[in-house]
Amino acid sequence: MADESTKYTLPESEIPTHWYNVQADLQWPLDPALHPGTHQPAGPDDFAPLFPMALIGQEVSQERWVEIPDEVRDIYRLWRPTPLYRARRLEKALGTPARIFYKYEGVSPAGSHKPNTAVPQVYYNREEGTKRITTETGAGQWGSALAFACNQMGIEAKVYMVSASYKQKPYRKSMIEAWGAEVVPSPSNDTNAGRGILAEDPESPGSLGIAISEAVEDAATRDDTKYSLGSVLNHVLMHQTVIGQEAIKQMEMADAYPDMVIGCAGGGSNFAGITFPFVPDRLNGKNTRFIAVEPEASPSLTRGKFAYDFGDTAGMTPLIKMHTLGHTFVPNPIHAGGLRYHGMAPLVSLLVAHDLIEPRAYHQKTVFDAAVQFARTEGIIPAPEPSHAIRAAIDEALACKESGEAKTILFHLCGHGNFDMSAYEQYFSGEMVDYAYPEEEVAKAMESVPAV
Repeated sequence: MADESTKYTLPESEIPTHWYNVQADLQWPLDPALHPGTHQPAGPDDFAPLFPMALIGQEVSQERWVEIPDEVRDIYRLWRPTPLYRARRLEKALGTPARIFYKYEGVSPAGSHKPNTAVPQVYYNREEGTKRITTETGAGQWGSALAFACNQMGIEAKVYMVSASYKQKPYRKSMIEAWGAEVVPSPSNDTNAGRGILAEDPESPGSLGIAISEAVEDAATRDDTKYSLGSVLNHVLMHQTVIGQEAIKQMEMADAYPDMVIGCAGGGSNFAGITFPFVPDRLNGKNTRFIAVEPEASPSLTRGKFAYDFGDTAGMTPLIKMHTLGHTFVPNPIHAGGLRYHGMAPLVSLLVAHDLIEPRAYHQKTVFDAAVQFARTEGIIPAPEPSHAIRAAIDEALACKESGEAKTILFHLCGHGNFDMSAYEQYFSGEMVDYAYPEEEVAKAMESVPAV
């Protein structure tokens, strides 16, 4: 009898016991992070003011599997394993022969995939005696996740939230505060970096680069405080691979294997989480395509340069080799706040450079067209960020309709849009506008990239 299931769920016993480290299977080593002052390879001591040694070790690890601590898995049980859905109603609406599946991370307490790394990051900090953690957040999902994780483990948290999102998403702010964390709009008057930006532009909408500068400065100037990053770094991407590991088992339950895996890409964490566990099969001959989708307003993969650059605006972080628009890039305040970043994870950038990943960019109005179509067929209101992946999945399904090919599509719905109603309101009122980052602004920002 044909499988007519809508969702595929795993028992808690199937929560992964290890994180997968894709570095172990790549023939191309990452270029090392460089000290921001000397431009020499950075060592553990250079990262120690910001991160606990356990995470520094994971950042450079070449081990294929890294064991997940029992306490972390115990907290994971609050929402993991997450469901895999077959988007049958969307398939019918599109009239496509393609099979569309999506992995849904919106069931976590914070409503996104971000707690998958927030919990272990806070755990390792607590184990090494950290009392307080600072971070940045774009749309608020990472700030919410870190606040949740810190609350679970009795750690103080301060969140620097990009000012544009702070104003657009007041309920994310309230969510962060509900878990006991302090949240301020960035740029703020709480740091030298923030005060400098505000002196130049009192109405600055902020950026993830600016917020990172503030959070890093805060952490580096206090002995009791470390810094936590929600994307980009190797250990963050590795923590997210619980997503793809579960998806592989769930696709087996559906007697299916993806012809393509699609995710939105801002810093790279959710995209890596769904795709990296499939990379070994690709390296061993599978023809699976990996499609990374970004906004035209922040097109680091499609229009940025693969070069060493700072991860923050003030130039306080180590230099990392990545696709970048230049660390002085200040994005237009489009609604996909989690994708408004000047750079991309080095591991994602490396795989793009070697043609394992196909980058793609969309304007926000066509992204919201797809989001609404998805909501009206599948019932879940998606966040603006994964709606980019939905747009690409729909386009691929329509291409199958044209060709008659019954391909299998897997995309990552990394968070719900229940706190993004102001974005949907602007879309429905016709006030939403598209914005493509001008080439001259790209060139101007790239002038800030240091020569290495």
